Parts: sequence; structure tokens; C-alpha cells
Amino acid sequence: MRDFHKPGRSAVFATNGMCATSHPLAAKAAVSILESGGNAVDAAIAGAVLLGLCEPQMTGIGGDCFALISKPGEDVVAVNGSGRAAAGMNAASLREAGHKTVPLGTPDAVTIPGAIDAFCHMSGTWGKLGLADSLAPAIRYMDSGVPIAPRVAFDLQSGCERLTGHGRTHFLLNGKTPQTGDIFALPGQAEVLRRIAKDGRDAFYTGEVAEDMVASLQAAGGTQTMDDFAAAKTTIAAPISGTYKDRELLEHPPNGQGATAILLLNILSQFDLASMDPFGTQRAHIEAEATKLAYDTRNRFMSDFDYMTRLDHMTSMDTARDLAALIDPNRAMKSATDISEAVHKDTIYITVVDKDRMAVSLIYSIFHSFGSGLASEKFGILFHNRGAGFSLEEGHPNEMAPGKRPMHTIIPGLLRGAGQTMPFGVMGGQYQANGHGRVVTNMVDYGMDPQSALDAPRSFAEGDTLSVERGYSDAVRQELADKGHNVIVPDTAIGGAQAIVIHDSGLLEGASDPRKDGCALGY
Repeated sequence: MRDFHKPGRSAVFATNGMCATSHPLAAKAAVSILESGGNAVDAAIAGAVLLGLCEPQMTGIGGDCFALISKPGEDVVAVNGSGRAAAGMNAASLREAGHKTVPLGTPDAVTIPGAIDAFCHMSGTWGKLGLADSLAPAIRYMDSGVPIAPRVAFDLQSGCERLTGHGRTHFLLNGKTPQTGDIFALPGQAEVLRRIAKDGRDAFYTGEVAEDMVASLQAAGGTQTMDDFAAAKTTIAAPISGTYKDRELLEHPPNGQGATAILLLNILSQFDLASMDPFGTQRAHIEAEATKLAYDTRNRFMSDFDYMTRLDHMTSMDTARDLAALIDPNRAMKSATDISEAVHKDTIYITVVDKDRMAVSLIYSIFHSFGSGLASEKFGILFHNRGAGFSLEEGHPNEMAPGKRPMHTIIPGLLRGAGQTMPFGVMGGQYQANGHGRVVTNMVDYGMDPQSALDAPRSFAEGDTLSVERGYSDAVRQELADKGHNVIVPDTAIGGAQAIVIHDSGLLEGASDPRKDGCALGY
């Protein structure tokens, strides 16, 4: 139980249905869908698409998504709504042009957006009400606008600098960065959604909307074609899993980095974290070292599932034991990661549980803040830059190639065991696998309830720095520096997270990260 003398959040309890996400209007839209007879899939789509307006720097219909769908008595399903490289995209041409990494703000980084195809597939396969009902809240708000929330306004101060051309036309207000309380609308996208509600995925991937996207990309130098958009296709698979003490962690298979979270927890299981101060120096140090090793492994092997040959190696406990043996409890190693792929921290996460206890764990992103910064001319569809997740290294399993999916940082999670099932996600780009490990160990090793596990301070070893939030004491920061870490206090809080626990009793318990504007709502 939290100390009610101090600022904080209580968990949200309900018995019928619940949504937890990073903006209250999206949470309300999702719960309204549940109250009107929709299921968790209907509601998750409603909330997610609306978040493209509420948090336009984080996500949108020009992006990708992944989801885990859980129904009582059935196997969990992994939905891959990430797009593929266009037929004209390849690493060799970029290497010949002198690039060592994929240029972020160009069509070279724009793989075909996959989220809309995934939402249409999810609605048709598992939904109850239909796509038109799920898209209705977003259409209404995109026409009328929503007030800019405080955390969104904070992110926009730097994010809007990435916008160029039509991106500035559609996402700035009279040429200026939106401020807290300003009303922000996307009427062009409202029209796109109306067409999708009527005609399904073809309204996005063929016809006038696709022509607008292709023409805008080609005008900026892109190779994308109408055939590339028409070929977009969601894939369905089984999740991958690992165990941490008495819990099973389900993750989306590659091309997402879920296997990295499993590897990280396997490494951490070699140490007695429970004996360490949860907010002390030693736990932060061990986690940082394990993160460096897990991410180095990711950078060597993670790719499109069809190209990845070392998944078993990543999820093997033998691999984890070998890596754990490299950790010095008293000294920081030089970063194990020599990364050539672009990584950043912009995405949204939404989880919904309905009265029948179907659960959706869904993550939806345009990658960098405002993605590529490019938007289509007529409808204002902002293009993500997920192609920047490709490597340009010749022969790398994640090397850019036509028709291939890049490595993604975004991962939905599902934790189960000890009388609970918990769909959850941690935003924060590259941090996400570390974030999954932090939330799981907060709950399992330190007995934190979900809200406390999300509230707790975070640290993250990335490159040659260790970011340590202000929730840690100055003494801990100094002790970490004494161990050899290059300690910084990040300008922005690390990530954001949402979770809903389904207790075996049927009770729902929602948690929402205070680092974002959102909340958990139930009925």
C-alpha cells in the first residue's frame, strides 16, 4: 500500500472491463466501446487509433503495431502489423551513396505502414462490433480536435523540429508548435478513417489514399509504389516465452525485440536480486551490465523472423549463464553494444480487458518523434521511419532488403502466474526490453503491486551512458559513478508503462505510469 501522505496514484479496480493507456481520452473511448457491447479488440482499436491524434508525435495510421491477444481457454496469438521494405529499398544503394546507417528523415527510412492492415484484420477476426464502431471515436475527435495534454506539449517542443514539408502543414498550428490546451485536429485523417470504416483496408492501401502517400514519398525521392502498398499483409504467429521464477513471460516473436527481454531476465535470474535494495546501487549496476550484454546479443542476431537463425540461442538459459559470468559486481564494463541501427523512444501502448476476460496487449508506433517528419500532401498521413531499424552492414541478418521487415524495438508483453494474468507494455523505444525486465523484477523480487512497479524509479544503460532518473538518490548516482558508470540524469523520464492484472478471482487491477498523461479506467 502506498503512503497516502505522499503524491502518487492508487490502482484502479473494476469487475467488468478496463483499459490502461497513455491518454485519458483514449482510455475513455475504449471503455465506452466496452460499455456499448464491444469486446477488448474493438476497444483496443478505438483507443489506439485515437492516440494518433492525442499523441501525434508518438503514433499514427502511418505507423506499425504489434499485439498479443489472449482469450480464456485458448492459446495466445501474436499479431504482427509491421510493414516491409518496398521493392526499391536495399542496403547496397544506401552504402553506395555513402551512408553507414539509414537516413532518418527521408523516404529511405519509410517501410510500408502496417498498422491499418492489422487493425482491419483484428477487427474482422476477433472483433464483435465492427470496424466502423471502433473508428467512430477517432473520426469524431479528428474532425473536432482535442486539447494538447501537458506531457504531449513537453514532447512537442523538440519533436516538431523534425517536421518538414507537408508534415509542418498538417501538424503545426499556423506554423507554430502546439502548446498545452491548444486544440489540435487532423481532418484529413478523419476522412481516411471514414473510408476505412466503409471499405476496409483497401481504402488505405489502394485508391486515392495510397496514391496520396506514394506521390508524396516519390516527390521526396522515395521508391515506394502502389504495388508495395497493395501487398501489405499482417501475419499471425504464436508468442515466444520465458520464465522468471514463478512467472511466465510471453513476448511477440521477432522482428520485435521481445527475445531480448527474455534473455535479460534469464541473465538477471543468475543473481539474488531480492537481497538487494530495489532502489540501491547494486541492483541498478547488475541490471545495467545485464542490459548491455542482452542488447549486444540483440544487435548481433535480431531480424525479421524469416531471416533469424539464432532465436533459440537468445532464449537459452545456457546463453544467459555464460553472459552472466562476464559481469563484475564491482565494476562497469565498457558498453557491449556496438549498434549501427537507429533507436529512439516514441510509441504508445494500450491494454484492454473485457467482461469475458479477453485481453489485448497492443503497441503502436511511428518510431522517432514524428517518425520521418514527412507527411502525405492531401490527407496528412505522417510516415514512420521504421526502416531506420535496418542495418546497412552487408551480410547482417537485419540488413535492409526488399520485402523484409526491420528489427523493431516495440514489444507488447503478457505476464502470467501466481494467480494472475497481466497484459502490460513499457514504452521507451530501445528501453522497452529493459523496461519489461524492470517491471517483472519489481513485482517478483520485491513484491510490488503493478502501480508501484510502474511508479518506481528507473535507470537504463544505453551506449556509453547510464541514465538514472531523479527518483534515485544522489548517493546512489555517485556510487554508480564510482563503479565506472558514466551517469547522467536524463532530460526526459525513462519510458512509460501500462498494465492490467486479471486476478484469478476475476477482479481487474489497472496501473498507469505517471510519466505520461494517461490513466487506467474501468467500469
